[in-house]
Amino acid sequence: MTALEIAVTSVDGALAARSAGATRVELCSALEVGGVTPSHGLVEAVLDEVGGTDADHGWQGVHVLVRPRPGGFTYSAQERHLLEREAETILAAGADGIVIGALTPHGEPDVELVGALADAAAAYEATVTFHRAIDLSPDPVSAIRSLDGVVDRVLTSGGAPAAAAGAATIAEMVAVGGPDVLAGGGVTVDAIGPLAALGVEGVHLSAKRRVVATGRVALGVADDGGHWVTDPAVVAAAVAALA
Repeated sequence: MTALEIAVTSVDGALAARSAGATRVELCSALEVGGVTPSHGLVEAVLDEVGGTDADHGWQGVHVLVRPRPGGFTYSAQERHLLEREAETILAAGADGIVIGALTPHGEPDVELVGALADAAAAYEATVTFHRAIDLSPDPVSAIRSLDGVVDRVLTSGGAPAAAAGAATIAEMVAVGGPDVLAGGGVTVDAIGPLAALGVEGVHLSAKRRVVATGRVALGVADDGGHWVTDPAVVAAAVAALA
């Protein structure tokens, strides 16, 4: 059965995703910049509600994004230390998995850093997903080979702006036979069936809709008073598309 992973940013979103039939959630903040590490309070609150796996019902729990900032995936020494500290805090809180990624200055997976984070996760029996940093690699197929034995799965759009456009590369990545491949990036409900047919472990989408307040004063140049919420109807449609 192809897994359905929903990216969520709130307790309500996590509850909606599970109730509508998702397999697991990826918890993050700031979806508008591709996601960053959520606050510790949010991690704890979501874990309290939907954390832990339930094999009888196919629930794989809460996988938390560890990304200290937006804008690229090559990190300074201090940022590397921060990644390690954030991962340890999230794992100690009880996360079922972590979602990580780092690249060398040449755009290849930073196997040294990712391996250290994966070792930390192994101590907590948590799974590890390498996120869409791989789509910034010059050759995602070669990149996934370098992650064999390091991570459990790789989230990718096949190096394209959206997974549907990168389907051919995703199929090549599946054929490598290393980490499981999770197709994600600009996924619509209509694209889910064809992506699942590639043999991926799962499909990842945010299933989000924008809620915008009116009659207010902007608090910043990019502030429209809105925020993203998980739409349970979209999650349910995605579940149906995989049935």
